[in-house]
Amino acid sequence: MSDRSAWLARSAAMASITVALVLVALKSWASWRTGSTAMLGSLADSALDLIASLATLTGVWIASMPADEDHRFGHGKAEALAAIFQIMLIVLSAFGIAARAVTQLAGGGETAAAAEGIGVSLVAIVLTFALLGWQSYVMRRTRSLAIQTDHLHYKSDLLLNLAVILALVLDQYAGIGMADPLFGLAIAAWLGWGAWRGASDAVDDLMDREWPEDRRLAFVEAAARHPELSNLHDLRTRTSGNRDFVQFHVDLPPRMTIEEAHAITDRVEDDLRRQFPGTELLIHIDPEGHVDEPDNPLVEDNEFAKLDKDA
Repeated sequence: MSDRSAWLARSAAMASITVALVLVALKSWASWRTGSTAMLGSLADSALDLIASLATLTGVWIASMPADEDHRFGHGKAEALAAIFQIMLIVLSAFGIAARAVTQLAGGGETAAAAEGIGVSLVAIVLTFALLGWQSYVMRRTRSLAIQTDHLHYKSDLLLNLAVILALVLDQYAGIGMADPLFGLAIAAWLGWGAWRGASDAVDDLMDREWPEDRRLAFVEAAARHPELSNLHDLRTRTSGNRDFVQFHVDLPPRMTIEEAHAITDRVEDDLRRQFPGTELLIHIDPEGHVDEPDNPLVEDNEFAKLDKDA
């Protein structure tokens, strides 16, 4: 990442933290003034935004550290560990909000100060729109995965703030007393759904899940544009933090010298890295006709032959 790109990514991260700090302060006051469960849910989400931004920055910082003697493949898993930490906090928060909403439904709790609560939610919407605009600008110039994830989360915040406004309007102006706790339950469910989706991504990273099929296909198609390669097999892909790893076997003529084979794989690696930035490649050369594991299709299936069948 260039100095300019690094500065942009840091500025977007700091903007996210600043917005989260302001919203936590405003919504803490509004929760106290209104007694609204929906507002409390929105406060919890903003507090989690702050913790998530800090945890993500920590995870990204550790993940960006170069490989060392104890971590020869780098520190990319730190991002997934940071995500797991965030998910645990989200689940606890969702349970707490749901419990409060159920208590409010049973006890008939009342909200107050709707104007203050609505005003804080409107301020939150304006700040979130401004942050999303800056993040979009940064994403177009840096393609930062961390900023993209943060951007998606703040998009959901717009819906949460609108839900708070609607809950207070229905509760205090329309006289629908059950609206606030019901919206609180909906927000808790939304947080739980977000935790589930985040957990799936984090587990995929920790378990070295293969790339999506369309991306694997694009990689094989790129490799197939090199006619000197044949029978690409034992293709393995994974992602660790912001780094991608790919390894595969290819056949080359058995009489080819080591120097000639090395020159070919160097050219292939340079081309594939240009098309798939941030990818670490490992190419294993087999002499034509060699079979590693004849009964194992995961190893022996020729990815180039699959392209011919799909054509």
